[in-house]
Amino acid sequence: MTSELQGRVRPVEVDRTSPVPLYFQVATRLQELIEKGEIGVGARIENEVDLAERLGVSRPTTRRAIQYLVERGMLIRKRGVGTQVVHPKVRRPVELSSLYDDLVAGDRAPRTEVLRLEVMPAPDLIANALEVAPGTPVTWIERLRYAGGEPLALMHNAIPLDVLPLTQDDLATHGLYELLRRNGLTPRIATQVIGARSATSAEAKTLTEKRGASLLTMTRTAWDAGGRALEYGSHVYRASRYSFELNLSAG
Repeated sequence: MTSELQGRVRPVEVDRTSPVPLYFQVATRLQELIEKGEIGVGARIENEVDLAERLGVSRPTTRRAIQYLVERGMLIRKRGVGTQVVHPKVRRPVELSSLYDDLVAGDRAPRTEVLRLEVMPAPDLIANALEVAPGTPVTWIERLRYAGGEPLALMHNAIPLDVLPLTQDDLATHGLYELLRRNGLTPRIATQVIGARSATSAEAKTLTEKRGASLLTMTRTAWDAGGRALEYGSHVYRASRYSFELNLSAG
């Protein structure tokens, strides 16, 4: 680890009486520093002995914490180089919010490129999701969402024509859910399916990934409190830069 970086990584406060494993407490703290940019992309992590001593934990605890971050895609081990920080992923909680709102809240500097905005007849799948007759005109949107200057997600949405008038400028500068809220429309309930698949050559080119790279997928239909369908979305995200986070509790 460089001297600049050593000055930034402070000893980790761990609660040895907590049921949370020590390695997880250490990994969580390091992850926070990476996500905040206090440990920069490309920085080398010092050897486990020195790092363990400076963090105030044992070497096995440090080794397991580092391995946890490697498995989460935040660190990478390179022969002859050591362990390095890679681009931190966007971690998005699975809740009824928009990607744009989540990126703004996470200080990830979102930017949107509108690839397509047109009125088209709804095919069967979209019509069924929006609970309209097949062929009903809908606004079809394709957008490329950036985070921190890098392409993150390719997003497709269908909006019933009578729900919201949209312009390219609106979509380039605001999130879809923000535009809905500005027009007095608030998504209250949604069905959402999360999956994964390989990128097509076109998707890989747009997202600056290799052909066949892993993508996360998400489809969603959202309704307002009165049961009116507001939007259908089908999106793909770079798995190397993005993950979904779920909070679970015992019932």
